[in-house]
Amino acid sequence: MKSIKYLLILTSLLTITLILTACSGTSGKGNNNASASGNTAQARTLDEIKKSGTIKIGVFSDKKPFGYVDDKGDYQGYDVYFAKRLAKDLGVDVEFVAVDPASRVEYLTSAKVDIILANFTVTKERSKQVDFASPYMKVSLGVVSPSDALITSVDQLKGKTLIVGKGTTAETYFESNYPDVNLQKYDQYSEAYQALLDGRGDALSTDNTEVLAWALENDGYKVGIKALGNVDTIAPAVQKDNTELLKWINNEIETLGKENFFHTDYEETLEPIYGDAANAEDLVVEGGKVE
Repeated sequence: MKSIKYLLILTSLLTITLILTACSGTSGKGNNNASASGNTAQARTLDEIKKSGTIKIGVFSDKKPFGYVDDKGDYQGYDVYFAKRLAKDLGVDVEFVAVDPASRVEYLTSAKVDIILANFTVTKERSKQVDFASPYMKVSLGVVSPSDALITSVDQLKGKTLIVGKGTTAETYFESNYPDVNLQKYDQYSEAYQALLDGRGDALSTDNTEVLAWALENDGYKVGIKALGNVDTIAPAVQKDNTELLKWINNEIETLGKENFFHTDYEETLEPIYGDAANAEDLVVEGGKVE
């Protein structure tokens, strides 16, 4: 009887061990898949967004005139204007979520937002992590500096300090092409511009559309380099493989192009800042088609 009893105990222990091993293996496999995809949370479907009544859109809070918070605490700017129209046409309210350049990808992969509309330049590296919709703007890099020590060529930056935002195309461009330029990096655009005002750097580089707007509002500064690198595009982004939402955004951009929506957006948000210093045709993309 004792032998039978011991045999039953051993059999039970073996069964428990096999079950725990199988569960551990399954759990490990799941974690590996999550790690490989880079996703820590599943993106909401279009139906889930509609049922919730609110779409979460990541925008800048300190990058005037594209995404910023005004004196009344309201979000404004070119990207924000577009975001409000997306929410309206989807039939939901919009919840703006402030992001900084380096957090844009993470806010999508962790499903903290449904869409990123934060002056997001399309690059090959970013396209491996998120899915970009059709473009709505063209852009290249620019460099702004004090008028009395104006930087007009990249050669003048050798051995000097250039201020850039972390996770921006400016950071990538200068690290890849001009390693002899000293980069001073900041998380927030407001911090970066304050560093330039304080004299902590010799110049600042980001999208030419943005440095132009900033220089127009800050006496004593000019954009000495108006176009640097390739002409890129700016587009909305969603979590990787969120094809349903991506398709809806692309259809929306195509439809809006028929009414010249982005030219209206430019007139409402950018033209008051740029005036004659910029041309809408050099910046605006209608219907997702770059001409």
